Amino acid sequence: MDRQAYLEQIDRVNREGKYHPDWDSLAAHPVPAWYQEKRLGIFLHWGPFSVPAYHDWYARNMYIKDSEEYKHHIANWGPHKAFGYKDFIPKFTMERFDPDEWVRLFREAGADYIVPVAEHHDGFQNYRSELSRWNAFEMGPHRDILGDLLYSAERAGMTIGASSHRVEHWWFLGHGLEFESDIAEPVERDGLAWPAMPEPANQHDLFSEPAPSEEFLTDWLLRCCELVDRYHPRIIYFDWWIQHAAVKPYLQRFTAYYYNRAEEWGGCVINYKHDAFPFGVAVPDVERGQFAEAKPFLWQSDTSVMRGSWCYCTLPERQGYKTTQDILWDLVDVVSKNGRLLLNFGPAPDGTLSDKDKEILRAIAGWMKVNDEAIHGTGLWRIAQEGPTRIAEGQFADGQSRGFTAEDFRFTCRGSSVYAIAMVCPEDGVLRIRSLREADASKLPLYHGVIKGVEVLGCDEPVAWKRDEEALTVELGAFRSELPVVVKVVTE
Repeated sequence: MDRQAYLEQIDRVNREGKYHPDWDSLAAHPVPAWYQEKRLGIFLHWGPFSVPAYHDWYARNMYIKDSEEYKHHIANWGPHKAFGYKDFIPKFTMERFDPDEWVRLFREAGADYIVPVAEHHDGFQNYRSELSRWNAFEMGPHRDILGDLLYSAERAGMTIGASSHRVEHWWFLGHGLEFESDIAEPVERDGLAWPAMPEPANQHDLFSEPAPSEEFLTDWLLRCCELVDRYHPRIIYFDWWIQHAAVKPYLQRFTAYYYNRAEEWGGCVINYKHDAFPFGVAVPDVERGQFAEAKPFLWQSDTSVMRGSWCYCTLPERQGYKTTQDILWDLVDVVSKNGRLLLNFGPAPDGTLSDKDKEILRAIAGWMKVNDEAIHGTGLWRIAQEGPTRIAEGQFADGQSRGFTAEDFRFTCRGSSVYAIAMVCPEDGVLRIRSLREADASKLPLYHGVIKGVEVLGCDEPVAWKRDEEALTVELGAFRSELPVVVKVVTE
């Protein structure tokens, strides 16, 4: 690739386009209408780090002396000098990768968008690239695994996206210079480890030194724009560290280029964390967490089916798979608060999804087959939640089950229908929905409308219900479920 010519193209598009590389201009970019309909997305962490099957930060931690990963690496793969991170690449083969099968499972589970990791912090690109030879088309799988998956997903009607975690690569492999390893000075510009800089003492310091260089950030910009031009993703997800002060001018250039290019495709969305963008320029994301209350703006929660890892993991102590109930609890809570859930899976290095991954996807599919109308195409109701259990607001808050009770409900609505979703099916089969109790005008803002009928999705028999000043009471009869129960309330 002629890098200089590509940079000139980027700047020309930004000069001539609707959006320019400054926050005031970029703030005028609307969130497309199609994104407002999205509710469940699929995130995929895959790459050479899938081979040691530990976690997605293995590439960094294996070079930190005396860390658990350092010891694990020596015990299982030998000294770092003889077998470094790059030596996992030939073992990342993806020989059993069937993108059509993956997409079928995702679609059946009700997922309507997909955001695979295009490049993680390790610097290995999961796609065909003209900017680095360290990519899946030239090494490892010898296949454009990102492109093949996005092609299958788009053909199946999913909105396609991609995530970039590249910017952290500035320091991600730097610890390999602290002892004798396969990473050695001088760090070659065309090597996987480049630039291998010292890690900041405080990773969240917006002005940490050494700051990413112009050379590195120009390379980052080109990689991001190459993703846009090669695959036309409608969604770009950025991991953290793009909030660093040195990144901001390049982030503006990329965002303007992406927004301008996507005008041809019907618009696009950027997901971000840690206030990397001024509010309103892109869509905020909460990693492994949620908001405590409903929000008037669109947002996203991203989480993994495993509590202890984002990628393929064979260590039982790190897996900690969530139950289907836990995952659906997150989905329902997020949707009721104007969010969407990006749910992560970690494929094996041979290109398969684990039996547990498939089990979870099929269980979600079973629930969605019955209850999808309460999720997709719905909007905020006047009350988002009811009951004693409140979500702890903020990131990394999904370490334990939410612990909902039979008194906890979440609400969505569409047209004349209000959906009251009981997070736990009560043992006695009686649902008491206090937010829908009778109220006269003097007690507003309690619900004061006329209820025409009540049904329970998935229940074959009509249910008995009554409404008084205490609650809308719904008797389930013999119907029970281990998963959330949706009460459809049709109003006049």
